[in-house]
Amino acid sequence: MVKLGYKASAEQFGPRQLLEFGVLAEQAGFDSVMVSDHFQPWKHTDGHAPYSFAWLGALGERTSRITIGTSVLTPTFRYHPSVVAQAVATLGVLFPGRVLLGVGTGESLNEVPATAMEWPEYRERLGRFREAVDLIEKLWREDFVTYEGEYYQTSNATIYDKPDAPLPVYLAAGGPRMARYAGRTAQGMICTSGKGEELYRDSLLPALVEGAVKASRDPRDIERMIEVKVSFDTDHERALSDTRNWAALGLPAESKVGVEDPREMERLADSLTTEEAAKRWIVSSDADEHVEMIRRYVDLGFTHLVFHAPGDDQARFMELYAERVLPRLRDLTPGPLPAPASD
Repeated sequence: MVKLGYKASAEQFGPRQLLEFGVLAEQAGFDSVMVSDHFQPWKHTDGHAPYSFAWLGALGERTSRITIGTSVLTPTFRYHPSVVAQAVATLGVLFPGRVLLGVGTGESLNEVPATAMEWPEYRERLGRFREAVDLIEKLWREDFVTYEGEYYQTSNATIYDKPDAPLPVYLAAGGPRMARYAGRTAQGMICTSGKGEELYRDSLLPALVEGAVKASRDPRDIERMIEVKVSFDTDHERALSDTRNWAALGLPAESKVGVEDPREMERLADSLTTEEAAKRWIVSSDADEHVEMIRRYVDLGFTHLVFHAPGDDQARFMELYAERVLPRLRDLTPGPLPAPASD
């Protein structure tokens, strides 16, 4: 059985309104609520960027069942890894069995404005990321940790309030290198939809399996989470036009590199047509068609689908999804994992 999650769009809604949506998601039958950790949103006009740890604490208190976590947080620049370890450990104590940490290497849009740093090359970002994850997990397992890495150091650091067992860490993977790393070390892998089936089938999932096998792990024990971008409404034109709220996702990757001002990102996104803005989304007004398009990701082997809807009326989306989509998705069984990627 697949898990079905709701993506809380922290860049689109203020923290109070977003909190109500998180509560509604549990009532609608979703299994998880995941939130991004952005310092700045993808657009300036009507943009938002609440602090994820504070918001997750409020959500945990208002709910009782759902898994909550970040999708994703960067533990390397705005935060020292020990602060991330402490914050997530506190959430884990408050809401046992319900918390996960999703992490990635980051976007300059979030890290540069908050720190005035020079955005480093990917090699350094990856090196920092690996050290940060290692240190976070060590702080959850051990006391009085003295860590001497290339980028991070601690001296007899101890987190006094932490769960009895380390919390699950999910790694965001946009390519095979991170997918292999997730297979070797993580409890889950996170990726996003709409990038072409061959990326998942021929690259990410085989690399995940390869990493797990080389680390003598069973890849079936690693949760495969994918954030599925869906715009579903009984009015097809409304479903299509809703995607304009997230038009920045339709920009080519090269046009976003080095853009650290939400006003400039918004200007670039406004130049796209509605059809270009919608290209990363599953846009549909027919439930049968919609479920079949989502089924592709389950057949590929994904086990946890987190749905990101772009419209302003999130309550309407959840009502429609609870009635017409979620019950049918629960009957699906994830497909078998592929063979390991070859060297």
